[in-house]
Amino acid sequence: MFKKFYGLRENPFNVTPDPRYLYLTPHVQEALACLHYGVENRRGFISLIGEVGTGKTTLLNKLLESLRQQGVATAFIFNSRLSTIQFFDYMLADFGLPTEPRVKSQMLLRLNQWLLERFRAGGTTVLIIDEAQNLSLELLEEVRLLTNLETSSEKLLQIVLSGQPELEHKLGQPQVRQLRQRITLRSKTYPLSPEETCHYVEERLKVAGWDGRTIFPPGAMEAIHRYAHGIPRVVNLLCEHALINGFADHLPVISSDAILELVREFELDVSRPIAPPSAQARQELLGHQPSLRDGGAPMSRLRRSE
Repeated sequence: MFKKFYGLRENPFNVTPDPRYLYLTPHVQEALACLHYGVENRRGFISLIGEVGTGKTTLLNKLLESLRQQGVATAFIFNSRLSTIQFFDYMLADFGLPTEPRVKSQMLLRLNQWLLERFRAGGTTVLIIDEAQNLSLELLEEVRLLTNLETSSEKLLQIVLSGQPELEHKLGQPQVRQLRQRITLRSKTYPLSPEETCHYVEERLKVAGWDGRTIFPPGAMEAIHRYAHGIPRVVNLLCEHALINGFADHLPVISSDAILELVREFELDVSRPIAPPSAQARQELLGHQPSLRDGGAPMSRLRRSE
């Protein structure tokens, strides 16, 4: 639809967590390095905490892609609202192990034997649990007990717990203090800064085949960052709908008015936006983003297509 109009091969702002679109800010690089280190050094429990929409799942998919290329066995649980039996059933199935009979003791025995075989062959095994803030306290305890699958010197199963800040609060409860004490490495994702938001949008456009023409000038970028609060998922939302509307109205450049219209439509102006950057900071931002400068006259307000 709008891809050809803007010189793109694909939609750069799709909400799917495609690892090709992972933008490596210093914080993301640090988190990814932390996860790799924890897995490679068999540290047992590793946590990844971040606000909604800050790219945790995309980061996990990047980790999974890298681990699978290295021959690491992985299981990825993205639905954390499971019973204990459902959890073990899903985990074993993702590891490629038979799940019958569906008896926990038999499942654990099968898993332990397989993990020992992989360990003796020099293999690493990783369980990644996304949206872990939704795990029940009972299931969190079952997950903790999985780290008891070990040799005298090594953990047989590496576990990554990823979730929203509520996960930290849940881990702070007395009932799960044993699990909290076993988390040896902690990593986090953060909202984007104004500069990072500009780079983030530009990098996604490049991956999608962008030819370098101006699409989002500085005024539009400033509005996107301000009302998205630096949250990548909201940045994607605003940018994608701006491209759809721009295509409908045959406007090659997205104006700040167009972004503000979308902000009102999605009620992003209801919450208090972050403070805009200072004049000096904005000049520095624009100075580092020449390809995003607006070279022409201001565009007319973008209208919602019917």
